[in-house]
Amino acid sequence: MSSIQSPLQISLSQSGNIRRRWFNPESQRKVIKINGVRRTTTVVACINAETNNSAPDNVLIVEKSKEVMEAEKRVLVGTYARTPVVLASGSGCKLYDAEGKEYLDLSSGIAVNALGHGDHDWVKAVVEQASVLTHVSNMYYSIPQVELAKRLVASSFADRVFFTNSGTEANEAAIKFSRKFQRHSNPDAKEPATEFISFTNSFHGRTMGALALTSKENYRSPFEPVMPGVTFVEYGNIEATKKLIQRGKTAAVFVEPIQGEGGIYSAKKEFLQFLRSACDDAEALLVFDEVQCGLGRTGYLWAHEAFDVVPDIMTLAKPLAGGLPIGAALVTERVASAITFGDHGSTFAGSPLVCNAAIAVLDKISKPSFLASVSKKGQNFIETLKQKLGSNPHVKEIRGFGLIIGIELDVPASPLVDACRGSGLLVLTAGKGNIVRLVPPLIITEHELDQAVEILSKSLSALDSNSS
Repeated sequence: MSSIQSPLQISLSQSGNIRRRWFNPESQRKVIKINGVRRTTTVVACINAETNNSAPDNVLIVEKSKEVMEAEKRVLVGTYARTPVVLASGSGCKLYDAEGKEYLDLSSGIAVNALGHGDHDWVKAVVEQASVLTHVSNMYYSIPQVELAKRLVASSFADRVFFTNSGTEANEAAIKFSRKFQRHSNPDAKEPATEFISFTNSFHGRTMGALALTSKENYRSPFEPVMPGVTFVEYGNIEATKKLIQRGKTAAVFVEPIQGEGGIYSAKKEFLQFLRSACDDAEALLVFDEVQCGLGRTGYLWAHEAFDVVPDIMTLAKPLAGGLPIGAALVTERVASAITFGDHGSTFAGSPLVCNAAIAVLDKISKPSFLASVSKKGQNFIETLKQKLGSNPHVKEIRGFGLIIGIELDVPASPLVDACRGSGLLVLTAGKGNIVRLVPPLIITEHELDQAVEILSKSLSALDSNSS
């Protein structure tokens, strides 16, 4: 790969005054080796450039992590309570911090990096497309966008696709499409259906419409009033939901077949089947949010396939482009027929670069052998976790589907998460902070999963220290 240099990397080894206050070669950079990998990687803050070379000692030159963290506090808006790690490079299911420490990654950038870090075919797709055409906007046709849409339609219930840049944008599109569908379907109605049903423990995004569908009050309250017309009901409660889905009032029901952020809760088949029937009776749309649980994470290409229920709209995002920003709303022809030119749009969505990356991801994930491996690894992983961790008094339940797994505790999970990180394992929390969320790259090996179980098991003692 040829050298890629950013403006921030200019003259790092020179004596010029470019950003001199950030770079002191004597005190703020250090030289280390990583696993004998024959490459030189230069990391400046969060910018990474790789070059092949023939030098006998390949090295990583970095700012100290402390300096990066201090700089972050000065220049970025404080919206993230970040984990105190500066990640500099990755390969497969491994990540390396600025000092070269290795971590086994069971977070996948929050269920994004389905193919891990640096997948050869993904890198090839990105580099080749970047050298040809990156962005043209949706004023024009582009081949990768159409090719990706063809693949998504061919592999799903959907007839058409609308591309976005994120999961929350995909849900915003679903909101607009639902309301427009009701107006289109009921042209003589004085007040067509505009309201929505969502569920406890739900998470649909942080933009104002998707936020209104998200159940956590502390996410919504600082920004109220959010979009009105949303009613929350207990996830899985058929009787309570039955009273709320009403013809002429309910535009759509939004539901995650498996809740990720909410705590790794899976819907039951009869619940989703009820929602399908109730929405049909009320002429409301059924929207499945598969931003986190879709695209192979359950061992099915689409999570809802396990329940034998088909939605009217499905929203996707996280793993679709393997780490590049993308989202999508997949819809039936009945929904698409309500949408006309100018009803919605995006400047960046569906760019040639991102769509070509997504084709590489989808082509791999959609193979039956790949999906079967995810299912098998997930089953074995859950069984091993139950064997090794299940008897601990702090572990209330271990649940999951494929490679989206939650370990529910009777105490906050953060001490366990911190202890795991100290031992070289990256995991997440979910729910009310008492659930360890495990969403590794889908390419993870059985051996790596066994390593993760051992670290989790040995780190459980951190919960005793915390509770005492």
